[in-house]
Amino acid sequence: MAEQSRDAVGLDVSRPNPGRIYDWFLGGSSNWAIDRVFGERLLGMWPEIAGVARQNRSFLQRAVVDAFDSGIRQFLDLGSGIPTMGNVHEILREHSEEPVRVVYVDCEPVATAHTRVNLRGTDWAGVVEADLLNWRDVFAHATTKRLLDLDQPVCLLAVSVLQFIGPDGDVPEVLRRYGSRLAPGSRIAVTHFASDVPDPAARASMERFRTECDVTPNPLWLRDRDTLTDWFTGLGEQWNLLAPGVAQLPDLRPDLITCPKSIAEAEKMRPYAWFGIGEKQRS
Repeated sequence: MAEQSRDAVGLDVSRPNPGRIYDWFLGGSSNWAIDRVFGERLLGMWPEIAGVARQNRSFLQRAVVDAFDSGIRQFLDLGSGIPTMGNVHEILREHSEEPVRVVYVDCEPVATAHTRVNLRGTDWAGVVEADLLNWRDVFAHATTKRLLDLDQPVCLLAVSVLQFIGPDGDVPEVLRRYGSRLAPGSRIAVTHFASDVPDPAARASMERFRTECDVTPNPLWLRDRDTLTDWFTGLGEQWNLLAPGVAQLPDLRPDLITCPKSIAEAEKMRPYAWFGIGEKQRS
């Protein structure tokens, strides 16, 4: 009955959705039967995908904490998806009682609807329904203007979202546009599935997984370390790629990975994704 009522509000449940599948991989409840069936199918092709999803979420949490520890108090989460465990505002609420601001951005009505419910009573966080490629719309939105002071540093998060943007989306130009609007001291954090996994069998599994995603509304691209490095170089001379450069997910703040089970999984999933964090030079 619950799934029938969801379908009645006009949401497309005829095809699996990457955001809902991701939610299911993380153990969330904002997914439909078609997403769970497709998720099981993906696990059969690439069994590591659920572990990579968990490690990607763990990276998000560490990136937020690291940005906060550097003095940033404003966060812009592009392609935030369906709220599940460990959202940006929840991480910040647990980490500090200092005033912070969070803006989530997603183009899918189901994601933004869930986020609005999740944010009830939280006046320091909001959601913008927009395609992240339309950077002008994101910055011009009333919620962004209300919550973010672009004269102060912002941490822009593009975590596990740019892999859904193909060559026509011109990711380097989009990142440059966002970066040009951000104040000195700001950061841009990116994660992306890797195309240059050393093990041939693992690469083949990932390619089968990638091909299967072509039937969803959001096809998937895999990219290598050099591509992400070029993206950060393209931000311009004002931006520095923070150490350790474009690296594997466990290499960000390993001191924050404390659970033995998480440490073991992080190492096992290490080859499958890259990250990079750029920081805009302060005057």
